[in-house]
Amino acid sequence: MRLNYQILDVFTDRAFAGNPLAVVMDADGLSGEQMQAIAREFNLSETIFLSAPADGAHMASARIFTVGGELPFAGHPTVGGSVALGLRHQAERVTIEEKVGLIVADVALASQTLGHAEFDLPRLPAVAGEAAGIERTAAALGLLPEDIGCEGFAPAVWSAGVEHYLVPVRDAQALARIRLDANGWAETFPIGRHFVFAFTATPEEPENDYAARMLSALIGEDPATGSAAASLTGALAERIGFDDGEARVRIRQGHEMGRPSLIEVYLRKAGGRLVQGRVGGEAVLIAEGVLHWDEPVR
Repeated sequence: MRLNYQILDVFTDRAFAGNPLAVVMDADGLSGEQMQAIAREFNLSETIFLSAPADGAHMASARIFTVGGELPFAGHPTVGGSVALGLRHQAERVTIEEKVGLIVADVALASQTLGHAEFDLPRLPAVAGEAAGIERTAAALGLLPEDIGCEGFAPAVWSAGVEHYLVPVRDAQALARIRLDANGWAETFPIGRHFVFAFTATPEEPENDYAARMLSALIGEDPATGSAAASLTGALAERIGFDDGEARVRIRQGHEMGRPSLIEVYLRKAGGRLVQGRVGGEAVLIAEGVLHWDEPVR
């Protein structure tokens, strides 16, 4: 069996930044076990497998795997997969069937290797549980209780397809001091895959609105996490100062681990509630190759 694949760096416009992604094309016929084995071989935070869609009106169907399991939705594979399809088909609009629902992405190509994609959230974010107390949360992150909180945000759990503990911290210095303590992590953050998205406002950075880090005892730190930004959209909508209107927010991530990334979030409110959310960013193609093997992957 031979399969074409690409490697893209996502949420960046330059190679060797952002969040690396493997895109396996024409993955029809692969079993879930084979996809999982291939994802483990790439050993990236996620691998997306693109196949023929169930509905011929759409461009592709997708399954997304981490090294440890399958996800119903993830932002950086969705952006990267959309740019890969846009480059392949020279398309300005991409429709992808994911487990969370249908993704509709607008794609703008800048060159033969660089593009921008922005997609509507197939599921608007909602509160998905109760966060741990401030003292316990701070201890798990190596911070003091007074480091927790910014702009009126409090720790919370939100999901737009994948649950995240959203933890506001007081400033970028506190964000940089976070140290993951795996002992007791799952007990402090028991919901879902135990993902923590720590964030803070960055008024001293005119090019950004927020800075963030995504941590998990299972995967360590992630350079750029679109599904977490999608979850944050729900908390932002509650705090933003209008009942009707729209806003764009820029979130930097990955700087502390040497993989600077930029995630763009759009939200629209009507009648005091969130009615539309979008996540977007750039992706750059950095490598192409062929997967092949003689025996079935186990």
